[in-house]
Amino acid sequence: MSIFLIATLFLSLSLHLLLRRFRRRRRILPLPPGPLNFPIVGALPFIGSMPHSGLALLSRRYGPIMFLKMGIRQVVVASSSSAARSFLKTHDSRFSDRPLDIISKQVSYNGQNMVFADYGPKWKLLRKVSNLHLFGPKAMSRWADVRRDEAFSMSHFLKKQSDSKNPVLLSNLLVCSMANVIGRISMSKRVFDEEGKEAKEFKEIIKELLVGQGASNIGDLVPAMRWLDPQGARKKLLGLNQRFVRMISKFLAEHGESRGEREGNPDLLDLIVADKIAGDDGEGLSEENIKGFISDLFVAGTDTSAMVIEWAMAEMLKNPAILRRVQEETDRIVGRDRLLEESDIPNLPYLQAICKEALRKHPPTPLSIPHYASEPCEVEGYHIPGKTWLLVNIWAIGRDPEVWEKPLEFDPERFMEGKMARIDPMGNDFELIPFGAGRRICAGKLMGMVMVQYFLGVLVQGFDWSLPEGVVELDMEEGPGLVLPKAVPLLVTARPRLPAAAYGVV
Repeated sequence: MSIFLIATLFLSLSLHLLLRRFRRRRRILPLPPGPLNFPIVGALPFIGSMPHSGLALLSRRYGPIMFLKMGIRQVVVASSSSAARSFLKTHDSRFSDRPLDIISKQVSYNGQNMVFADYGPKWKLLRKVSNLHLFGPKAMSRWADVRRDEAFSMSHFLKKQSDSKNPVLLSNLLVCSMANVIGRISMSKRVFDEEGKEAKEFKEIIKELLVGQGASNIGDLVPAMRWLDPQGARKKLLGLNQRFVRMISKFLAEHGESRGEREGNPDLLDLIVADKIAGDDGEGLSEENIKGFISDLFVAGTDTSAMVIEWAMAEMLKNPAILRRVQEETDRIVGRDRLLEESDIPNLPYLQAICKEALRKHPPTPLSIPHYASEPCEVEGYHIPGKTWLLVNIWAIGRDPEVWEKPLEFDPERFMEGKMARIDPMGNDFELIPFGAGRRICAGKLMGMVMVQYFLGVLVQGFDWSLPEGVVELDMEEGPGLVLPKAVPLLVTARPRLPAAAYGVV
C-alpha cells in the first residue's frame, strides 16, 4: 500500500507540474483596456464626428493601446510613438493587410489599387512600378521640371490676382497646381486651368470623397443595417466615385489618342505599359490596377499636400513673426531677383522646420488608413484577436505632451536644434509619422515632402500675405474626413515681393 500511495502522489505531483507549465505556456492574455461597448453600436457614441480627437481623448483614460468596438468591428488604437512602433515595426508583418469595406470598395476598384490592396503580389508590383517610375530618387529628378513649371504657373496666376486686387481661395489654387503636376507626369496633360470650372468640380469631388472615406459608415460597422444605407453614404459615395471615374476615364481616353505626340518623351503611363513588368505571381497590371493607381495619385497626391500648405499658411498668418523669419531666410539664401527652386530647399532649414511643424500639428491623415490583423498575436502583453482593425492615431502622437513641449503651439523652433532637429518625418522616427510607417508607409512620402516644401517656399518667398479687407479673425477649426481640412477654407490676399520678371511677367 505504501508503494502504491507513493506512486500515486508522485504521479499527481508530476501531473500538477505539467499542468502548471502548460498553463504558463498557454496563459490567457488580456485584451487592451478600452471604453464600454454598447450593443450594436459599440463605442461609437464616445468617439463622435471627429474620430481622431475623440479617440485621443479616450486614450488619456485607457492608455496608448486601446481596444474597442466600432459597431461590430474589433478595433485596436495606437496613440503613442512606442505603441505605433510595436505595431508598425515589431509586428509589422501581421498588420500589413487592409480591411475592405463598402467605402474602400467604392473608391479602389474593389481593392485593386495600391492604397487598399492586400499585402500581396499585386500590391508589391504596384509599389515596385511606382518606385521605379514616380517616387524613387531618379524618377523624382526626371519630373523636376514639371514641378517647377507648375510652381511658376501658380505664382504667375497669383501675380495677376494681386494686380486685380482679388483674394484667392488658397486650397483650390493648390489642389489645381498639384493635380496639374500629377496630370503632366502621368498622362502628359495639364488637366485644369486655375480659373476653370473643371478645377473647382475636381476639388469638390476629391473633398467629398475624402470626407466620405473618413466618416464612420454605419452600414460597414453594423452589417445588419447595410441594406438600409441609413446615412446614405453608399449612395453618395457611389455617385461621387462615378463622377470621378468618368473624369479619369476621359483623361485616359485622351491620353490614348495622343500617343503619337509623345514619341521619344514618354510619360508615366507610357513607361508602365512599355515595361510589362510582372509580379511574383507572373501576372502584370490589369486595367483596373492601372485605373486604381492613377486614381490614387489624384486623390492622395492633391488634397493632402495642399492641406498641409494651407494649414502652414494659416499658422503663419496667426504668427506673422514666423512668416517674416522664413522670408528673411529666403531673401538671404535665394535673393529677391528670382523665384525659389527645389535645389534651394536643403539650404533653407527654417522652411523645412515649418513644414515639419505643420505635419506634426496638422497631419494630412490624422488616423492611419486601417490596417488588418491577419492572425491573432501578442503586442506589449496584450492579446490582439485575428481580424482586428488597427488604427494609428497620428494626430495624437504629434500632440503627445510626453514627447512635445507645448504641443498645441505652432513652433518651428523646436526642429531647429537639439534632439528634435534630428527627427525625420519619413517613417523612421515614430514621434513624427505623418506618412505612416512600416510596410504600408505612404509610397509617395518623398514626393509629398518635396511638394509641400517647394510650393510653400514659393508662396512665402514670392508674396506677402494678409486676410482680405474686412476679415479680422482667422478660423482654425478642423473639418471632418479621412484627411484634416480646415473647416473654413483660407481666403487670402497676396502682394508680390519680387520684380515682375521673376513671375514670368514682361
